[in-house]
Parts: sequence; C-alpha cells; structure tokens
Amino acid sequence: MTEFGKPNTTDFVCLALLGLLWGMPYALTKIALATIPPVTMVAGRVSLAAIALWLFVAFRDSRVPLSRSFITSVFIQGIITCVIPYTLIAFGQRSVDSALAAVLNSATPFFVCVISFVWTRHETLTPRRWLGVGVGLAGVVMVTGASATLGLGRTLPGELAIIAATFSSALSAVYGRQFTDVAPEVTAAGTLTSAAVALVPVSFLVETPLDITPSAASLVALAVNGVIATALGFALYFHLLRRIGSMGVASVGYLKPAFGVLIACTLVGEPLTWPVTSGLVAVSVGVAALNHRASKPRLIRA
Repeated sequence: MTEFGKPNTTDFVCLALLGLLWGMPYALTKIALATIPPVTMVAGRVSLAAIALWLFVAFRDSRVPLSRSFITSVFIQGIITCVIPYTLIAFGQRSVDSALAAVLNSATPFFVCVISFVWTRHETLTPRRWLGVGVGLAGVVMVTGASATLGLGRTLPGELAIIAATFSSALSAVYGRQFTDVAPEVTAAGTLTSAAVALVPVSFLVETPLDITPSAASLVALAVNGVIATALGFALYFHLLRRIGSMGVASVGYLKPAFGVLIACTLVGEPLTWPVTSGLVAVSVGVAALNHRASKPRLIRA
C-alpha cells in the first residue's frame, strides 16, 4: 500500500487550477464537434498537446527514459487516459446533454475508491473519504441542476459511453502511480504522444480528416483545448499524482463542472443561485474529505 503526505496549500491551488483547465473542454469540445468529426477532433487535440509538451521538455532539458518498460507503460497510460475516455466522451456528447455528461463524468472518485476496495488496495479507504465521494457527487448534481439527471436513460448508448470513459479515467489514475520517478512533463508528453500514435491512423480509417472544412471557431476551440487545457492540464495531473495520490487527483472530477458553472456566472452573467452556491460548498467539502489524511512523510512504501 502507498500513502501520501498531507496536501499543502500549493497542492490545493494546483488541484483547483487542474479543475479549471479540465472544466474548459466541455464547452470547447461542443464547439469543435460542430465542424470536426469526433475521432479527428480527439486526435488533433492530443497531437497538439504532445507537441507543446515536447517543446517544454526540450526547454527544461528533462531526462527522458528510453527503456522498453517505460515506453510500454506510458503507451498503456495513453490508451486508458486519453484514447478511451476522450473518444467515448466525444461520442457521448453528440447525444447527451452537457449537464448530464458533466454529472456522469464526475464519478471518477467513486470508481477510484471501488477499484481500490475491490482490487488494488493502494490507498486507505476511510469513512471520511467515502463520505467525500457522496457529498462531492451530490454537490455536482446541485451545481449542474437536479433537472440534469431527469434525462437519465433517454440516450442510453451515449450515457454508457461517458460512464465507461469515467471508469477508464479512474483506472488511469491508479495505473499512473508508477511514474513517480519521472518528470511530470515527460510522462505527460509520452502519454499524449502514445494517444496520438493510436488515434491519428484511426481517424483516417473511420473518418476523412483531409476532406473536412472546419470553421474558425472549431479550430480555435481545438487549439485552446489541446495546448492549454490538455497539455498544461496533464503536466499538472502527473505532478499531483506524485504529490496527493490517485484519490486526491480523482477529486478533480468534482471540480470540473463546478468551475464550468463559475465560468458561466462570471463571463455569461448567469445567476449564482442558492442551490448552485450550496453545490459549490458541497463540492469543496467532498474534495477536502477525499484529500484528508494524517500528516506523514510524503511517500511511504510498504
């Protein structure tokens, strides 16, 4: 079993920033999908992110492991972290309302706890953490609007696709613990490169990327999604995985829709109602509970 030290203020700031970055793709994906097919869109997103990260790796002169075990592991990480979730979410969002998609995709902490309880036993599951799972999920429902769940079951294939994507994301948070000795930007670059290697050929097989005429809005959304939300987001993700573990990182699933609503309230002028405010408080409590642990050395292996 692996336990991590108590998160500090910087860790929570990084977690909040990751929630902001990964809350952006909900809207950006919708805009990009208007004129770009889903597989081509995802392939372009991970390719742009990989290029940006390798430039950053070169700038920092970070050490890149070239062992067969690392390449194999990072390829698997790319499949379960990017290829499966991004493709399934892009497919699901074609039929599932954004609010319901946000609720279904926020269940990552629950799946991480289930994986740990049933299989890996990699982190301690305290009653406080289980309470955090429930409170955080309830907060997401309140933030997105309870009406979002009323459509549950109406677009079953799309909903199942998003649930499968969420489980794959949870699995990737558990699997990614092994990269603690590699610089976060290197792991992120390798993960996204692996995803691009898998997705670019598939996009040419199932779609016709060279024949599409994407709009300017779709291209801008794709670029922002790839370079900012994905590249920077994954560098933060692997940094936090080393610091606060898979359950702590998974709690970002509750922050993504919360930041999406805050962005809408700030930029679009949507009202900040009492249910939304209460939901934001519940999300904060859930994230804090999932990240709560006694003070220990940062990493203890047994």
